[in-house]
Amino acid sequence: MTTVSQTAIEYEAKILDIDPQQVAARILDQGGVKVGEALQRRYVYDIEVGDASRWIRLRDTGSQTTLTIKEINSDEIGGTVETEVIVSDFETTNLLLAKLGYQPKAYQENHRRSFALDGAQLEIDSWPLIPPYLEIEGADRDEVIRIAVQLGYNEEQLTGENTTKVYSRYGIDLATITDLRFRTEVADLSGIREH
Repeated sequence: MTTVSQTAIEYEAKILDIDPQQVAARILDQGGVKVGEALQRRYVYDIEVGDASRWIRLRDTGSQTTLTIKEINSDEIGGTVETEVIVSDFETTNLLLAKLGYQPKAYQENHRRSFALDGAQLEIDSWPLIPPYLEIEGADRDEVIRIAVQLGYNEEQLTGENTTKVYSRYGIDLATITDLRFRTEVADLSGIREH
């Protein structure tokens, strides 16, 4: 069963190398509310081999599974177009994609703590091998910048880079990692990364 699909420009930016506990406290101090915490898992698939600007993502957020085409036009806030549909089952959708000829190029996990603040969505993301980061998503570029400033950051500290480019900042080629997961059986969702 599928429901609501949409194509939209993503107005989001990341603030890298954060202290998750300090940032969570700052969000709550500004009137934000925590809306969830989960281990997310995803498969990513090439649409065209060698084209890193477009790919398919199948993601289970713990409360919802979505199938998404991501199209990167630039690293600016608003430089990504996303077409997404909600699907009913993570593994069955992966099987369906395989029958259509799409094999996952990677399986990935991350921990996400989600917050809402003044109409914006804020995510404290922890991924294996790299420092945690804050992602701010708003209705437009100005809202993303306004929320960042409200939290004590300036526009120069924001990046619209996707996760692959963030990994490359730390000398890691994410395209070469086919299985990216936390090594412990029970993950620590406090935002502290595990190696």
